[in-house]
Amino acid sequence: MENPNRELILIRITGEDRPGLTSSIMEVLAKYDVTILDIGQADIHNTLTLGILFRSSEAYSGHIMKELLFKATELGVNIRFYPVSTEEYNNWVSMQGKNRYILTLLARKISARQIQAVTSVLAEQGLNIDAIRRLTGRIPLDERKESIRACIEFSVRGTPRDREAMQEHLMKLAGELSMDFSFQLDNMYRRMRRLICFDMDSTLIETEVIDELAIRAGVGDKVKEITARAMRGEIDFKESFTERVALLKGLDESVMKEIAENLPITEGVDRLMFVLKQYGYKIAILSGGFTYFGNYLKNKYGIDYVYANELEIVDGKLTGRYVGEIVDGRRKAELLKLIAQVERVDIAQTIAVGDGANDLPMLSEAGLGIAFHAKPRVVANAKQSINTIGLDGVLYFLGFKDSYLEERGKL
Repeated sequence: MENPNRELILIRITGEDRPGLTSSIMEVLAKYDVTILDIGQADIHNTLTLGILFRSSEAYSGHIMKELLFKATELGVNIRFYPVSTEEYNNWVSMQGKNRYILTLLARKISARQIQAVTSVLAEQGLNIDAIRRLTGRIPLDERKESIRACIEFSVRGTPRDREAMQEHLMKLAGELSMDFSFQLDNMYRRMRRLICFDMDSTLIETEVIDELAIRAGVGDKVKEITARAMRGEIDFKESFTERVALLKGLDESVMKEIAENLPITEGVDRLMFVLKQYGYKIAILSGGFTYFGNYLKNKYGIDYVYANELEIVDGKLTGRYVGEIVDGRRKAELLKLIAQVERVDIAQTIAVGDGANDLPMLSEAGLGIAFHAKPRVVANAKQSINTIGLDGVLYFLGFKDSYLEERGKL
């Protein structure tokens, strides 16, 4: 039964936003000592929608609504009132126990078709959207401008009926509609990521360094063919690595310096690294490539850890052999866990980003694994992927909003 002395009222205010509007509304409610049960506000192009659910004495509810109507007229906004039953309120409260997820939609530009497709999947899975917010800055109308990106974040509640089928459906849509997505459980670990591990070749840089070395050694085609087969997962990484390194025998070590100084850095890396360092993330390179080039990037960006492969050099020439253990897929996953232990970071707070088949173990191990411009097999097995924009798209999967970055000069 309803409490005869208490009443639940939802008010919805819409109109042009202005300073002091919320304060003016609260001034009226404060006179009658109401209890605020929920409040939320959204602004789109200076148009305000403000919702307030409150509980008041039934004796005062008529006076409250009358004064609010006068205040709304004075402020030039619209106000509507909705009575809420105790049963409706209790049902709403009971939703607190349900899982909350964050679905992030990312693309060069976002269309109604993309949003319709994604939200249809959510509806099919019985998930309810609680909130929607734009993470990227205002979109320029000139689509020819470089580095245009758009990102929308959906906060959803419920439990997917079939999480695996949902993941597959979203991945399929991502490929068909030129968009990327991330679907994450919204818990404290998602909001407190602390360690991020990157593959290097074709992730932080837009090349495979071993291919660059091979071109200088005159064996480019042979090495590229082996590299492609390894990245597709068609041959064992250790076997392919040994074969490729052997073909580099006799190459002068000075070539490595020339290649390092001209590495093609992936779009978005400068911005991503600057933000991650400013916000205290530990950063690692876990690469099947070579330590020499990893250390070059370490010095350039202040990266904390580099684990890669060491080429053997004798009398200034590559011998065609390597030193130490090969950093393959299994080793990358081990190193991810080891660094997390050293940094006292829960594995759920870790992120891994890579493009090749040998990155899959660490992508699966990390709290958030992201396939970046990856091979088909990797995308098919990853839970998140970025294929449409640069590497700084990772920031949106971490919940960063452009306005936060603008405030601290990070764009």
